[in-house]
Amino acid sequence: MDRWSELRTVLLVARLGTVSAAAAALGYHRATVNRHIDALEAEIGGRIFLRHAQGYTLTEIGNDVLRVAQATKDLTDDLSGRLAGGKKSIAGELKISVLAPFVELLMGPISAFKNQNPKCLVEIDTREDLTRLEYGEAHLAIRSGREPKHPDYVVHSLGRVHLNLYAHNGYIERFGLPNSAGHLDGHLFVAPHREDRRLPFWPWIKKHVRPEQIIVSSPDIWVNEQAICQGLGMGFVADQKAAQHSDLRPVFPLSKRWFVNLWLATHVDLHRTEKVQAMQSLIKSGFATSTIDPVSVESS
Repeated sequence: MDRWSELRTVLLVARLGTVSAAAAALGYHRATVNRHIDALEAEIGGRIFLRHAQGYTLTEIGNDVLRVAQATKDLTDDLSGRLAGGKKSIAGELKISVLAPFVELLMGPISAFKNQNPKCLVEIDTREDLTRLEYGEAHLAIRSGREPKHPDYVVHSLGRVHLNLYAHNGYIERFGLPNSAGHLDGHLFVAPHREDRRLPFWPWIKKHVRPEQIIVSSPDIWVNEQAICQGLGMGFVADQKAAQHSDLRPVFPLSKRWFVNLWLATHVDLHRTEKVQAMQSLIKSGFATSTIDPVSVESS
């Protein structure tokens, strides 16, 4: 299939949601955009978009086409940059998917990348739903928990984040610290709003903390951290985060029992592109110098 113009048109319609917006961005007439979509659908033998009053939505086939279109654009942009030879920096877009609690760990690598490549826009996606690299939804993804096993992903270990139970000095002044997990009566806690098996400390909370002891609860980890840092209750905080707050103290001796493994994933089709390699190198270097513990398991 030799349809790069049509693929580029589909990519813009999918991103912008309407034919009018895509036509304006491409400098085409609306009829040209519609012809590109019709031609591609005829060649593929299926519908790429579902048309509705609010715009265009991708079908399942359309998602496959979008993946091809995005990968083609990235590879074409990368080739153009390499052929330019004298180009001093990377341009275009670079999309990173990461869960909100770990965004802070990316700021150093992103800052270094932007200093080297000021014309490249870095987009950060913090949705709870895992982005699909195979559909071009991100160039790099920071995943937590189990190692991603998708056959088309290139995965590297970024180490593990340890968490422990912490309390603010203001809380300690009012309630003191418990001697052990068996002496928690009279103490208050900040915790996620529902059971989440992805959180390594949840079994401990379920075993030792009564529901009435939890006085602040949110699905947003940042909200919970703010409540802990204001002394409202004791709660679990990542060790490297707690180290930034001089008023936070570990409730019990620091332990390695609660941790989350972090992984850096890229798609095999885009793994060797210049911008992905540049950002990947900075992320791996940045995490290596952080307080995160290394993990020996890694896939190439």
